[in-house]
Amino acid sequence: MKISELCKMIEDSIHSGKYPLQNQQQEHFKNLVEVINRSDSEDLKSSHIKIEIRIQNLYTINNYVPNIQHLPGVIEIDVLDSFKMVCRRLEKVL
Repeated sequence: MKISELCKMIEDSIHSGKYPLQNQQQEHFKNLVEVINRSDSEDLKSSHIKIEIRIQNLYTINNYVPNIQHLPGVIEIDVLDSFKMVCRRLEKVL
């Protein structure tokens, strides 16, 4: 699987409501979230993986090393946590 395919799969899962969300604010922002591969490669075994989680102008970037077992699952959990963190920050701003 390519990194961008994994990003798109996670993004689509958030949009579709696959993951349980904690409040109405997250429910509102789920359709605005973007999960973007910022790595230089599409290979999950590359030496440096960067994933951006963005809602409009607020975003976070997670970095990964290839030595982690079950990397797609780790990325999925981190993206969901980052989405919730960005939502909390947006709640404070709005």
